[in-house]
Amino acid sequence: MTPQEIILDRGNAKYKLKDYSGAIADFNKSIELNPKSAYSYEQRGNAKYELKDYYGAIDDYSMTIKLGFEYCYIYNERGLAKIKVQDYYGAIADSYKASELDPKSASSYNLRGCAKDGLNDYSGAIADYNKAIELYPQYGTAYYNRGVVKNKTGDRTGAL
Repeated sequence: MTPQEIILDRGNAKYKLKDYSGAIADFNKSIELNPKSAYSYEQRGNAKYELKDYYGAIDDYSMTIKLGFEYCYIYNERGLAKIKVQDYYGAIADSYKASELDPKSASSYNLRGCAKDGLNDYSGAIADYNKAIELYPQYGTAYYNRGVVKNKTGDRTGAL
């Protein structure tokens, strides 16, 4: 293993132990040793997200994508961070890109539903949650989110 890989592994271990600041320090060193390590940026973005540094997480996920690590889940991760900073349109754009990369990604539709909920587009949110549930019938989070939105629209029975 290279020194960069060893430091990256140590950062991942710290992340698993919920030492997010320590993990970020190791991911910073990993990036210093290999500035083109998309995985290091992704992992640092995850740690920043856990520390509620959503703008920092968005920047790292964007760099991950720029370096060619363009996968559905990266767009979903960035979209979730965008929701946290109320960039709902940005989250919707990320969810569409994620769906394009993996049309069977229930989490992409759930993400889009959350963003539409943030925009008070309740019928659009429900449609996206329905699609997430259609793709993954055991997706408890999508059921919960759909129930919350139905409650907002006054559909108490549907919410239950």
